[in-house]
Amino acid sequence: MQPYELIKAKRDGGRLDPSDIQAFIQAYTAGTVADYQMAAMCMAIFFKGLDARELGAWARAMLNSGEVLDLSDTPAIKVDKHSTGGVGDKVSLSLAPLAAACGVPVPMISGRGLGHTGGTLDKLESIPGFRVDLSTADYRRLVREVGCCLIGQTAQVAPADKKLYALRDVTATVDCIPLIASSIMSKKLAEGIDALVLDVKVGSGAFMKTADDARVLARTMIGLGAEMNRKVVALLTDMDQPLGRQVGNALEVREAVDMLRGEAPDDYTEITYALTAEMLVLGKKAATVEEARGMLRRSVEDGSALKKLKEIVQSQGGDPRSIDDYSLLPTAKATTDVLAPRDGFVSAIHTEGVGLAAVALGAGRQRVDSKIDPAVGFTLLKKVGDPVKQGEPVVQVHYNDAGPVEDVKARLLAAYQFGDRAPAARPLVLERLE
Repeated sequence: MQPYELIKAKRDGGRLDPSDIQAFIQAYTAGTVADYQMAAMCMAIFFKGLDARELGAWARAMLNSGEVLDLSDTPAIKVDKHSTGGVGDKVSLSLAPLAAACGVPVPMISGRGLGHTGGTLDKLESIPGFRVDLSTADYRRLVREVGCCLIGQTAQVAPADKKLYALRDVTATVDCIPLIASSIMSKKLAEGIDALVLDVKVGSGAFMKTADDARVLARTMIGLGAEMNRKVVALLTDMDQPLGRQVGNALEVREAVDMLRGEAPDDYTEITYALTAEMLVLGKKAATVEEARGMLRRSVEDGSALKKLKEIVQSQGGDPRSIDDYSLLPTAKATTDVLAPRDGFVSAIHTEGVGLAAVALGAGRQRVDSKIDPAVGFTLLKKVGDPVKQGEPVVQVHYNDAGPVEDVKARLLAAYQFGDRAPAARPLVLERLE
């Protein structure tokens, strides 16, 4: 296997042999294929794609680049959820304790922020002391004893994807269906799950801007799951505006806790219930989605979901007091407002622009080695359809470093569109696929 020859073959639209794909991924994992060679291959795949045979081989090579975890000592059906990424998407933070509180074990290996989207690990690490770098032995134990564990990729689990995930983020090859599908499925199938629910985002804040592209991605991942004997259900959900009102790591933790108290915005609550209900059905804890929703509502009302979150936080080294006392979470030193330039209604929000503004503020990464400020972010005071008056605040910016603030405010104002009438409401769940 000569990396140059494979890169050239894919660049020119050729088909790669599965054995060559396996050797290429193995060599990249071992470090004998350099980052610049893998970046070139990713760009070739971005433009030329992978056919079904190539994609299956690529995903299997990623999966088998490390340890495939065995969670058979947890007898219940183990179900995870994965989101393709959005802005303000903190669903995993509330979904995992909800599902676990209802009896579905949730083994979750998550990622960091990618491009303009936030990362579950970055949000979890804004909880004081919370560790996402647990050993696979601790991971197995917590799934068995607590019913949930949320960690990052270890050196043993899908190491090829761990390296490639960071590389794609800085080489403009994130929004590529074969690379997205193989990354997600290799990581998820390595974590020991029996079934998976996919949240495939659609809209201006998603990597998939159209329902057609999202549908292709969902079906690609469902196909990879079927090939590896895993049941996969996908919901296509709206990302034409940020989810909920908070964008930024610690701010999103607060809103996730609010959701478990029954106090979160309706859109965030609805998406969380829709996805978690599918998990309960796959986990055979409920016969129907309607029955599952009733179980979820009761777990919020009786406090068992919030109790489970505190148990998860404590079991992973975090300070459970921060779940009750938000002052223990990172808090920005100052705030400033973005003001409406005219009377009218918020007619649209270019959500990717909001995500990029968050990155510019320090809530995300501009480079692989960038440090994240967990305290900074935005509170969206006005969302699509809301009436506004000229000079009224539409976004509150939470910041520590004043340097980028004016640029960030300009980005946010450019992301908001205003009109004379409120637009028609978009459905939150656009489609279900299995």
